[in-house]
Amino acid sequence: MTLRRTLLAAALLLPLSAVAQEAPAPTPTPTPAPAPKPATQKVALDTSFGRIVLELETQRAPLTARNFLRYADQKRLDGIAFYRTVKVADKFGFIQFGIDNDPKRILPPIKHEPTTQTGVKHVNGAISTARLAPGTARGEFTISVGDQPSLDADPARPGDNLGYAAFGKVVEGMEVVWKILDAPTSPTAGEGVMKGQMLSPKIRILKVTRVP
Repeated sequence: MTLRRTLLAAALLLPLSAVAQEAPAPTPTPTPAPAPKPATQKVALDTSFGRIVLELETQRAPLTARNFLRYADQKRLDGIAFYRTVKVADKFGFIQFGIDNDPKRILPPIKHEPTTQTGVKHVNGAISTARLAPGTARGEFTISVGDQPSLDADPARPGDNLGYAAFGKVVEGMEVVWKILDAPTSPTAGEGVMKGQMLSPKIRILKVTRVP
């Protein structure tokens, strides 16, 4: 009886073993390759307070990034200054620098690139181009301290809802940005909403160069 049971068990197991041996191995699911990072260009701002390194979105915001690089490559930003700080709260606000209407430095205005088109948002450390009407931006720039989505384009808002053109961010030297944000201002300089926001003294940008 014991021998019969052993033979029966063996007979039952044989087909299962055969099926297991003949079944093809499952094909592993391929891991999708990561999407390539959009092209960027690093630029260093050497200031009297220290170095700030920006990473410009040359692929996602090509017009605005190329405009900044033209100013940098032609040395139009060497010797200018940070001249404005807007501090709303601790480590929140923005600082502004640029050619300050110097006719020897001005290049033609560029087409506006809204954040809805580029996907480059006004996050902490974002660099953006100041403007009046869309399409008037030239050589004035701001650096955000803290996330500021209110500066992004928003089609749901009335009127001019195209926001400002962010085109990169600070990747080194945010502590220098904080120092500039906290720098002293003149209580009387500036007009309108800018009164009390003008740095005194201004903070010099010694040179602006590409970083390999």
